Amino acid sequence: MYDYLQGKITELTPTYLVMELNSIGYLLNISVNTFSILKVDSNEKIFIHQIIREDAHILYGFKNKKEREVFRLLISVSGVGANTARMILSSLNPDEVAQAISKENVHLLQSIKGIGAKTAQRMVVDLKDKMAKVHISDEIIYSEYNTTTEEALSALVMLGFQKSLVEKTLSRITRETKGLSVEELIKMALKVL
Repeated sequence: MYDYLQGKITELTPTYLVMELNSIGYLLNISVNTFSILKVDSNEKIFIHQIIREDAHILYGFKNKKEREVFRLLISVSGVGANTARMILSSLNPDEVAQAISKENVHLLQSIKGIGAKTAQRMVVDLKDKMAKVHISDEIIYSEYNTTTEEALSALVMLGFQKSLVEKTLSRITRETKGLSVEELIKMALKVL
């Protein structure tokens, strides 16, 4: 099992990045939270989780160990796969996920696309004690990078949402709230979709 990769980020989108390391480009699936912290052409250390299936070897990347730890706890729950865990970590930061589960906030968990009542309750039952051990910080990292609605649209379509529905949702959000970063726009859209 690999622990991390360190190299230059050559491509960065809200759903994946490409990191060049020894003339090899590694595609890492990432959350919106990790996307908001990184920059293209920067040298970074990205913690990874590898999933090996019959048809693919898939890498998930995280800027810090805490996000990877929360991801691993989430995928240990029956019914929560890697893409669902990434969706959760794109909607909420690792501290918010840990708090929601520790405080049994099933309603907040259900507000995330793909999480129903049974899955949210199972997450609370299975992870409440484990999430209490995850250090929860009081500071929230805000994105400094303003991007366009098109990037948010592209990211949401890559996450599996229907393009026409995403366009309508993003249009409504941008009319109501001006000056959102791509991360904020995606998070708001995920709560609606």
